[in-house]
Amino acid sequence: MPAFCLIEARYTGDAPAADSLELDFSTRSKSRLRARLASGAEVGLFLPRGTILRGGDRLLASNGRVVAVVSAPEDLLEVRCATAIELARAAFHLGNRHVAVQVGRDAGGDWLRIQADHVLEGMLVGLGALVSSLCVPFEPEAGAYAPGHQHPGDGSGARIHLMAGQ
Repeated sequence: MPAFCLIEARYTGDAPAADSLELDFSTRSKSRLRARLASGAEVGLFLPRGTILRGGDRLLASNGRVVAVVSAPEDLLEVRCATAIELARAAFHLGNRHVAVQVGRDAGGDWLRIQADHVLEGMLVGLGALVSSLCVPFEPEAGAYAPGHQHPGDGSGARIHLMAGQ
């Protein structure tokens, strides 16, 4: 790969990735940036405005090479609650503050993850949540108006995020 390459599009073909680009969520939310691939080569991303890259996405470089997007680990807070109602209350208050939230479940139960923030941590603890710190990749929900899915029949042009399997 040359010293500098331009990336302007996602790749949906079958070719394997020749390189990777590790970015945190904040950086994966930018459509224009300069970055360094795992190989050390510099790239310029010039993607359509509003593009949010996800771990596992693949991009097509101007030289034809495929680049895999890797979600970098980052400092997060994991929120757990004793009941589903308490977790829903925590999610409501985070959503009311327009906080990006990842929703998940593991052997320990349901959880929410947010980027580390001591003010939000205090609010969540005040709501009775159990909050712990961790450093893992962050993949928050795309939100109600994520690109790619047209709301059927309302003529508004609003786009809604459809959850996998629904």
